[in-house]
Amino acid sequence: MSDYPHIWDTWARILHRWGVQEVAASLLEAAGPLNQIAAQAVYIGQPLLNQAVSPGSLEALADILEDGAQTRAFVSLLREVSDSGSGA
Repeated sequence: MSDYPHIWDTWARILHRWGVQEVAASLLEAAGPLNQIAAQAVYIGQPLLNQAVSPGSLEALADILEDGAQTRAFVSLLREVSDSGSGA
């Protein structure tokens, strides 16, 4: 599935805490082919973004955006966190 399960879990918890996990999931699904362009933007911006975000997180983000299977898996994780959080 993913080479970055700990990063995905961290992101999912943060997005859930902020209450935007459904918005993020919907954006990832709706963006479709634009995710490829966003991944390239992450790669290009990596020298600047490394100051604010860990390189591992940037690499994980780019991989999610590039690979449709990973995008779908992360969206499922976001929705899973959302569903488990709504019952508590």
